[in-house]
Amino acid sequence: MPETIILALATAMYAAAAIVGIIQLRVGGAKYRRLMQPVVCLAIVFEAVLLILRAAAIKAIPLTGLFESMIVLTIVFGLIYLFLSIAVRQVWFSSVMVWVILAMVSMTWMVAKPASEPAAVAATPWAIAHGIAMILGGVSITFATASAILYLFASYKLKQKQIMQVLGKVPNLERLESMNLFGIRAGFLFITIGVISGLGMALTRLAVMGASVTEWLTDGKVICIITAWVILAFILALNHLLLLKSKARACMTIAVFLLILFAILGVTVLGATHHNFAAHQLSNTSMIR
Repeated sequence: MPETIILALATAMYAAAAIVGIIQLRVGGAKYRRLMQPVVCLAIVFEAVLLILRAAAIKAIPLTGLFESMIVLTIVFGLIYLFLSIAVRQVWFSSVMVWVILAMVSMTWMVAKPASEPAAVAATPWAIAHGIAMILGGVSITFATASAILYLFASYKLKQKQIMQVLGKVPNLERLESMNLFGIRAGFLFITIGVISGLGMALTRLAVMGASVTEWLTDGKVICIITAWVILAFILALNHLLLLKSKARACMTIAVFLLILFAILGVTVLGATHHNFAAHQLSNTSMIR
């Protein structure tokens, strides 16, 4: 099947970049970092081709299912990595970013499904805005989480007086704090837009994906996302009042990421959600099965 092969090629490219990331950490050579960028570019091209095939199959914007959204999320995150790698040259940063992308691509295999005809609600501006905002929100929180992990790692090594293990290999703590806070703010903004547009989508129709407005608002995925949004608001409020230490903010960021990850994958796998833009599966396409 063409889609399966293309996704496998993209996964293989990200895996190769992840291996290069491990090598550059062990050897300590910055020259390996230059190999990661073209490999990630090639993987993004494969994913873009996959989305084009999906768009041609469903004759709509490929955001109707979780699988397509995960592919878009990894593409955007990969582009962010390529852009930031121009300015942030530390080897630990590039390695962690690639590892995160590989993890996300690997998780797309868990939700891979054949192309499905989009539901009527998926064509509304509310649905399009909701899908794009939630993807950008997920990318922002993932970026904030990668920065938080690097911050915790670097602060631990410095506390253990293992300075040479982070010197020149990890962005300084001030930059990591700024990157983490930027990701939190961007994530809060996009998720706010996603929640508002999702509510607008629900109010536009009394039935969203076969559920009433009340059922939609009490959907497992929606509850997790709103909970994550509340925690993000709490983080920003405490940070504004200078009541939150950087380490605590980093830990809370990771907690929000895990909650969103559970909302995206866990709730779906458990079948505790009706949050789906697909109407029915297309039977005449050779898609991922």
